Amino acid sequence: MSRIGIKPVDLPAGVEVKVDGNNAVTVKGPKGELTEQISKLLKIEVKDNQVNVSRDSDAKAYREQHGLARSLIQNMVTGVTQGYEKKLELVGVGYKAEKKGKKLVLSLGYSHPVELEDPDGITTEAPSNTEITVKGIDKAVVGNYAANIRAWRKPEPYKGKGIRYVGEHIRRKEGKTGAK
Repeated sequence: MSRIGIKPVDLPAGVEVKVDGNNAVTVKGPKGELTEQISKLLKIEVKDNQVNVSRDSDAKAYREQHGLARSLIQNMVTGVTQGYEKKLELVGVGYKAEKKGKKLVLSLGYSHPVELEDPDGITTEAPSNTEITVKGIDKAVVGNYAANIRAWRKPEPYKGKGIRYVGEHIRRKEGKTGAK
């Protein structure tokens, strides 16, 4: 039995969950609305302010989907109530970020500034020159956009320069030693 899949998802006040015949789950809350297509191998029931995910068989295909479906629904409920955010920091001389309208403008040591347009449902903030905050209600989209920003200058192991997540530890390497 899936240890995660058998747990019910509690619905806070103000959150509405609808499941249609094709197992498309729609979650509405104070911050917005999310929809996710769940595998038809599973049964999703909404009652008593809880969402229960169950399966008919113990076959491998059913077991693979059980915990995943429950986690996706839990992430949607958390997203429409609290939202998600990822914080990034820029480390390096001359590296800076600023917000211009819906664009995030990054100076990362290239010959040109990098301009990134915020995707739908995502907001970015630059509280200081060296900090970026990505916010949204969809966990996957927030994480993906933060990873795309980080990909412009991944942290390098010798000096530690680059874009990193706040709290991320970069394993440092020793540089070359002098010739004898």
